Amino acid sequence: MLLVFLTPLVIINTGIISSVWLIFALYIISGFGMAGIGMGIMHDAIHNSYSKNQKVNKYLGYTLNLIGANASIWRIQHNVLHHTFTNIEEADDDINPPFFLRFTPHTKRYGIHKFQHIYSWFFYGLSTVSWVTAKDFVRMVRFRKMGFFKGGTTFSKELMKVITWKAISFSFVLILPIIIAPVAWWVVVLAFICMHFVTGLMITTIFQLAHIVPTTEYPLPNEEGIVEGDWASHQLFTTSNFSPKSRFFSWLIGGLNYQIEHHLLPNICHVHYRKISHIVAETAKEYGLPYHNKHNFVSAIGEHFKMLRSLGRMDSLRTG
Repeated sequence: MLLVFLTPLVIINTGIISSVWLIFALYIISGFGMAGIGMGIMHDAIHNSYSKNQKVNKYLGYTLNLIGANASIWRIQHNVLHHTFTNIEEADDDINPPFFLRFTPHTKRYGIHKFQHIYSWFFYGLSTVSWVTAKDFVRMVRFRKMGFFKGGTTFSKELMKVITWKAISFSFVLILPIIIAPVAWWVVVLAFICMHFVTGLMITTIFQLAHIVPTTEYPLPNEEGIVEGDWASHQLFTTSNFSPKSRFFSWLIGGLNYQIEHHLLPNICHVHYRKISHIVAETAKEYGLPYHNKHNFVSAIGEHFKMLRSLGRMDSLRTG
């Protein structure tokens, strides 16, 4: 995946490619590699499950920085908030999108949401463009208010690290190609956006299929701010698997089709999820707990489409 991401960029930065269509093709190939890094390398590494050696996990986690995002911010947003408060409005960042998207029945519904099952996919494609440009900085400010960055010095250091890594990433992914490639600058910019569109569409869709489907639940905390039930059961109620029989597909997306196993056992590498899944399914059945599973990717896409349409039409379920 690293080679799929880096090799096309190296070729572009040699300046030997003058064909506009070939520039686009190389950037798009790099986009598939970027998605592979996100799903199959950094995801396990930042969960400390890629290797038993924590130094390996640390440095492979930096592959996220290499593609323009940031491992430290992702660790808070994903490992801490998403995995602890899965599908809980306001606490889980994954279901707190911009106002024109509605991912939970408890958020306010606007008229535009009636069409979100149609236009959401376009914004999924743009999600990583937002991520590598503005979203990390927005999250840093919010996480600071939440107490994750203790003291102004720590925040300033983290901010400088984020800026430095983004400068490095943008230098070889966008700035150098604009300077070196023998094509108009806007061609490179458009190709860069296409690369991110491929990555964003793949990554966002894969993650959404695990939580924004009709079978999953969206629990709310009680008056004391506590969500009833135990953590493990919560993961089963709010998470869904898909396409469990395709080993190639599972390899391609870093085992993220086994999201239930990942949420219950995030410290275990994704290569083991397939075998673990039988134990998890049997245990869930034994205790009368749900084990949501769609047999293939297409049916999972269909379920997510239905959920987007349903959320776009139903009124808020929040009371009080």
